[in-house]
Amino acid sequence: MSTTFAAPAAPVSPLRTGPAIALLLVSAFVVVLNETAMGVSIPHIMEGFGVSAASAQWLTTAFMLTMAVIIPITGVLLQRYSLRRNFFTAMGLFSVGTAIAAVAPVFEILLAARIVQALGTAVMLPLLFTTVMQLVAPEKRGRTMGLVTIVTAAAPALGPTVSGVIVSSFGWRWMFIIVLPIALLAMVAGILWLRNVTPTMPARFDVLSVLLSAVGFSGLIYGLVAVGEGVVGNGGLPAWISIAVGALSLLGLVLRQLALRHTDRVLLDVRVFAGGLFAVSTVAIVVVSIALFGSLILLPLYIQQVLGQPAYVAGLMLLPGGILSGLLAPFVGMAYDKLGPRALILPGAVIVTGAMAAFSTLGTQTPVWLVIGMHVLLSIGTALMMTPLMTTALGAVKPLLYPHASAIVNTLQQVSGAAGVALFVTLFSVAAGATGGAPAASLAGGVGVAFGVGAAISALGIVLALFLRKPDHAAMASGADADAEEVTAR
Repeated sequence: MSTTFAAPAAPVSPLRTGPAIALLLVSAFVVVLNETAMGVSIPHIMEGFGVSAASAQWLTTAFMLTMAVIIPITGVLLQRYSLRRNFFTAMGLFSVGTAIAAVAPVFEILLAARIVQALGTAVMLPLLFTTVMQLVAPEKRGRTMGLVTIVTAAAPALGPTVSGVIVSSFGWRWMFIIVLPIALLAMVAGILWLRNVTPTMPARFDVLSVLLSAVGFSGLIYGLVAVGEGVVGNGGLPAWISIAVGALSLLGLVLRQLALRHTDRVLLDVRVFAGGLFAVSTVAIVVVSIALFGSLILLPLYIQQVLGQPAYVAGLMLLPGGILSGLLAPFVGMAYDKLGPRALILPGAVIVTGAMAAFSTLGTQTPVWLVIGMHVLLSIGTALMMTPLMTTALGAVKPLLYPHASAIVNTLQQVSGAAGVALFVTLFSVAAGATGGAPAASLAGGVGVAFGVGAAISALGIVLALFLRKPDHAAMASGADADAEEVTAR
């Protein structure tokens, strides 16, 4: 099959790329903020619809499973379709889902609306990453990726706080009512500002790859979520079966991609791992994501069940760290452009490990201000790590592989987030159950064990940081011509 690689004939003017990237940043921030905002609303939705906690939890679980199924196929979507088409598809789906959720008369319709929202979110995140890599010059990518980190790190942290304030003041439907006009305005801005300034190329879907990916990633995440939520024994699929089926399917997916790597039907091009730098950076992203998402689920639990604080106080206690993480991200990006990854990631990994170790000392009498200080420390560490890691990982592959690298990174973030939640909650539950004494003391002991293991995992980031370096952009650029010739020859 003969195909051609369509690329811009000349470098794209920053005047044209600036509004496009700004629009994608705002849009992605809104959809990701909405992703993590549902947790605080669960009790209110249970009361409003008269559903159990196990049923209501599917509002979060179904969202994650949909993301796990769709994100892996975005590599092909971003290659095959234009920037405008992908953007309007993503924001259109998100807007429709948001509108339905705002007026949902029964729980089942609300659940369906969340799935539609997730379809749009799953496309938006890889679209943002890929567009930045394709439009921004290598020497300026750090500062732009710093803004992207606000979306991937600060928005999830701010979601529970924002939703807590909205739900407490107006009710859970207002979470969607407030977001909907913002999403619609983004679509109007897209009509005015967005142009097709990124390259496209022919790509086909391999049905077997899509099936293996869907079963593999959804099975793995469902199993991990089941472990964290204690689904086993409550009529759900046993977690170990789901995880085993997911793992076997992913093994089949890898073998299938290796067989298709020289065709235009590859779903997730595993050649991104060939240079080693992408692999090391991605593993480090997984490590820091486990620490981040594990702490996001366990800290509110500790604040409410051990310290006896209400839910809105728990959200406010985590707010300073979330805000600081967002404020630091652009400056970390600018520092990356000058210093490279190791000078930032290494101290960041040390700080994250230290913060996790500090959390392992939490007790029944720990002052609120000290918990806030520990979370701020964790936020500083993750801010120092996430932007350099993302920039290094995506910069370590050839331009032709940007969509695939973006899809892989975003998918692994979803998996590692679910793994972090499952690991921390499981360790917390087991350790708390095995500890005698007063309930609060037992729960505090469980928190200590979970964060202690988290500190050990985070220490791996220190080791990985030693092997990181700035990608050779000249070599990547020189390889782009060879890639284009290879695509043309298919």
